[in-house]
Amino acid sequence: MEKEYLKSVIKQFEYYKSVGDKTCAQLNEEYLFWKYNKESNSIAIIVNHLWGNMMSRWTKFLKTDGEKEWRKRDLEFEDVITTREELTEKWNEGWKCLFEALHSINEDNFDTEIFIRNQSHTIIEAINRQLAHYAYHIGQIAFIGKMIKDEQWKSLTIPKGESATFNKNKFSKGKHKGHFSDDIK
Repeated sequence: MEKEYLKSVIKQFEYYKSVGDKTCAQLNEEYLFWKYNKESNSIAIIVNHLWGNMMSRWTKFLKTDGEKEWRKRDLEFEDVITTREELTEKWNEGWKCLFEALHSINEDNFDTEIFIRNQSHTIIEAINRQLAHYAYHIGQIAFIGKMIKDEQWKSLTIPKGESATFNKNKFSKGKHKGHFSDDIK
């Protein structure tokens, strides 16, 4: 069960990373810093927050509280990233930290008690908490990208109005094992 769970959540995290990757790939650099208004976050700010969260939560995941003393959460919501290169570097560094932590989990340490802000979690609870958090913010990234690109947006999932065609294709192949993210572009 532990192996299947870990395999499943790793696929989920890979899927959400790909949504962010594909969104940013569609945008010119200037749009990574666009804000709807002064109170909203740009894609760069969301990436900076995800990076800070990932580095804090997944560094020494099995040994230390997920809210590190060195984390400066309030600064994550400031305009500190200034180039696509910085954004990409932080994005990839955060995901690398996450995937290394997930790959360090095994049957010998699966029952380790995890703390986030001094609150106890099982490994499953800690991972699910972060999966939901990242999906929420990556949904924001995709939504901002879609607003910016408007009619030039390339759908990251089943394109609008094409559900019947997509389903017809999927059902024509017969039943198969897989993961839901295998079905999405």
